[in-house]
Amino acid sequence: MRLGRRTFLSESGAAAAAIAQWQPSQRYPDPLVRSLDGSFDRYRLALAKVEKLATGFRWAEGPVWFGDGRYLLWSDIPNNRIMRWEEETGAVSVFRKPSNFSNGNTRDRRGRLLTCEHGARRITRTEYDGAIRPLADSFEGKPLNSPNDIVCKSDGSVWFSDPPFGILGLYEGFPARAELPTNLYRLDPERRELSVAAGDLNRPNGLAFSPDESRLYVVEAGVSPRAIQVYDVVQGGAKLANRRRFIDAGAGTPDGMRCDVDGNLWCGWGMGQEGLDGVSVFNPDGKAIGRIDLPERCANVCFGGLQRNRLFMAASTSLYSLYVNTQGAVGG
Repeated sequence: MRLGRRTFLSESGAAAAAIAQWQPSQRYPDPLVRSLDGSFDRYRLALAKVEKLATGFRWAEGPVWFGDGRYLLWSDIPNNRIMRWEEETGAVSVFRKPSNFSNGNTRDRRGRLLTCEHGARRITRTEYDGAIRPLADSFEGKPLNSPNDIVCKSDGSVWFSDPPFGILGLYEGFPARAELPTNLYRLDPERRELSVAAGDLNRPNGLAFSPDESRLYVVEAGVSPRAIQVYDVVQGGAKLANRRRFIDAGAGTPDGMRCDVDGNLWCGWGMGQEGLDGVSVFNPDGKAIGRIDLPERCANVCFGGLQRNRLFMAASTSLYSLYVNTQGAVGG
């Protein structure tokens, strides 16, 4: 046991040192951006490289872009806060603390912030005046587990995953007993009606709609190896059908993800080891076409910038970005 512990501490220290010493590439094109298939070449910019925008967090998650203010928000879950990065100045500040151990964030189709809160076990909407309005905290009289990731469809409906990660201990929330299955939910915010969109997932996690909203991709985190499932969106966009496996993750760990306008899926990826940490890119057929290597496991991504062509990557203790030759799909 002693030898194993020394080995673990040595490996942990080496990983921390590697992150601290990480520097962006000194040359173009960036060797950290790799084509696994020739079809990815068109999305790489020869004169763009991975940039570290901020560091010093404990578990960065849920990035969301506010183009009208030219800033990015993201969650720092264990520190119980939402952070803010200003595009024009590079300034980093605390947007909200406490944040109820917020995790996933997105915007609704009216531009308001939607947030998954582990601590309060609920979904909230931040109104234009800054007021925080609860949208859902229970189903059939039982408290939600710990809402994790969230997306908003063009019809205004809000979809979110509800695994138990935030109630498993004190690091990302508060310990509690799960009283509901790990469902994927659909919320009609006008009628305040919550329904189960999918009840056949073992710990659903990251979510992303395809650009035309005909598909919903869902990371299933409770299976080994982890998988990304895909459903058809049917009945006028209100129901899911025809579940099938999009990819097996193998030794990797997919987490949050977003689609570009061509339907490629950009997935936060990792397992705390070199060669797996970063972002994996899959085409609509599920073929791996590209990689962005990072020194840390990447939990989640979003597109932003003036042209929605800048990929922001919330990766463990740091925030990274990369300009790419595509744009994020609307709503992502």
